[in-house]
Amino acid sequence: MPSKILIVDDEPFNLDLLEQELMEHDYVIERAVDGVEALEKTAGFEPDVILLDYMMPKMNGLEVIRRLRDNEKHKTIPVILLTAKASQEDKIAGLNAGADDYVTKPFDSFELLARVRAMLRIKQMHDTLAEWNRTLADQVSRQVAELQRLERLQRYLSPQIAATILGSEADLFKTHRREITAVFLDLRGFTAFSDGAEPEEVMEFLRNYHAEMGRLVFKFEGTLERFMGDGMVVIFNDPIACENHSQKAARMALEMRDRIKELRVGWLKMGYDLDLGVGLASGYATLGTLGFEGRMDYGSVGNLPNLAARLCAEAQGGQILADQKTMSKLEELFDAAPLAELHLKGIKRPVTAYNILSAK
Repeated sequence: MPSKILIVDDEPFNLDLLEQELMEHDYVIERAVDGVEALEKTAGFEPDVILLDYMMPKMNGLEVIRRLRDNEKHKTIPVILLTAKASQEDKIAGLNAGADDYVTKPFDSFELLARVRAMLRIKQMHDTLAEWNRTLADQVSRQVAELQRLERLQRYLSPQIAATILGSEADLFKTHRREITAVFLDLRGFTAFSDGAEPEEVMEFLRNYHAEMGRLVFKFEGTLERFMGDGMVVIFNDPIACENHSQKAARMALEMRDRIKELRVGWLKMGYDLDLGVGLASGYATLGTLGFEGRMDYGSVGNLPNLAARLCAEAQGGQILADQKTMSKLEELFDAAPLAELHLKGIKRPVTAYNILSAK
């Protein structure tokens, strides 16, 4: 595209002379006869360079430059000041006002053209730099959004699952229905412990307990739905589908039980009589984002998570309870002991439950 030059002078002869010199070099020319018109033409013409007379009626060149530099859209347009006032003070005044270069009248054609070309190169470099900055800003913005999304994902998911989701364009947190395995964990004896311990002691204990259980959640690629004091909720097969999710959940629960056995040795020495109870159930649930703008969580709703929660509430220390439907998916790979039918709160029919003992 030909470069656009705005020439501003109150003398028609000077405008004709400037236009003749510049048009021979295929520049697109626009004229203005005073400072006010120069600002109006700049808005519509959007020149690449402005040749601006110093002394003009209505508004002199210095004031035009000041207004251009105060305008965010036009502040970077190169301005060459044209004047017969060639004293050092006048040059300094022009440069201080924001002029980029200075040509005295009567001007030399070769010098004028050389300075115009120099200003056009500066304009081109500035435009290129601005485009790079926009591109860089876009890249940074995308990276920040990606990091924010990763941070959000890692609140729920193991790192490898979070990385998988980041590579997917699908909205995996949209409300949907899917078969999952829900695992509820709760510490027996925690209420008595928290009543008798200092708040700082309880917080330190919970941080360590959550870290131990969270490590195993990530190991088996579960989704950490939420913490509830000493309780935790973990789901499998969502938002990323995984094969044998019931088996993964059961293996995770067994490792958690074994790890708690090890931790109990130290807890008992400190007077903490705590043990882990687990409820586990497989079936269909509705999942998606819960909450409000600024505080969102990911969760499951329906009869299934309620069943897992009730089984967890019934589990004694060291027990991992599953219902009969869930146990039918696990019986070939895990040993379990049947329990008497349980009458669970909020569930009308008695539930046949099993205590998962070990992997076969």
